[in-house]
Amino acid sequence: MLSVVTWKWAPHAGYRSTFRSEHVNTLRRMVARHYAAPHRFICVTDDPAGLDPEVECVPLWNDYADVRNPCGHPRNPSCYRRLRAFHPEAAQWFGERFVTLDLDTVVVGDLAPLWERDEDFVIWGDTNPRTLYNASMYLLRAGTRPRVWTEFDPKISPRLALQARQFGSDQGWIGYCLGPREARWTAKDGVYSFRNEIKQRNGGRLPAGARIVFFHGQWDPWDPAILRSYSWVKEAYR
Repeated sequence: MLSVVTWKWAPHAGYRSTFRSEHVNTLRRMVARHYAAPHRFICVTDDPAGLDPEVECVPLWNDYADVRNPCGHPRNPSCYRRLRAFHPEAAQWFGERFVTLDLDTVVVGDLAPLWERDEDFVIWGDTNPRTLYNASMYLLRAGTRPRVWTEFDPKISPRLALQARQFGSDQGWIGYCLGPREARWTAKDGVYSFRNEIKQRNGGRLPAGARIVFFHGQWDPWDPAILRSYSWVKEAYR
């Protein structure tokens, strides 16, 4: 059975977004509407209050909690804690096969073609040509890319990734560590960036064939201005 894993913790001071239990619950409902196969829904969190009974909670660990995004700006995320998903024994927390999702996500179509794949690892290929991958979504067979966890050095690895022009926190290290040949989802699969592909290039319209949209960057799907301006977000994000 596939597990769907998301993450919620209190971000560092100055970060651009606040994440609440209602965002976890909304993501769970969207996944349930658009993925018919039996699955577990897991939230790794330091605060399970308010989560729906259908959400399994895994206590948040503190590994790499204080490692900052090397890009420097305090509004940028620091998600190195999520690297523990690549731990050789991650199956004990998440099961043998799992997909991870960011909370700032809108599901708009059938997810089965994205998640029912045979590869050990699939990750979203960001629309930013400077960075190989975006960790808003990846699919992993537990234990199959252990070097992402075992070779990470909190004092050295973020700088190495940045010097190689792999931007972000965990996604920068994933790109640097694994290189460019991993299987990826793109817009051809129905996976879209709201910022880069919908707002900037498509006039805010939802493309035909879209399955999932990520609001990485300055906008969140729960922002009142977004909900007022984009009817497709208001319809899907519930």
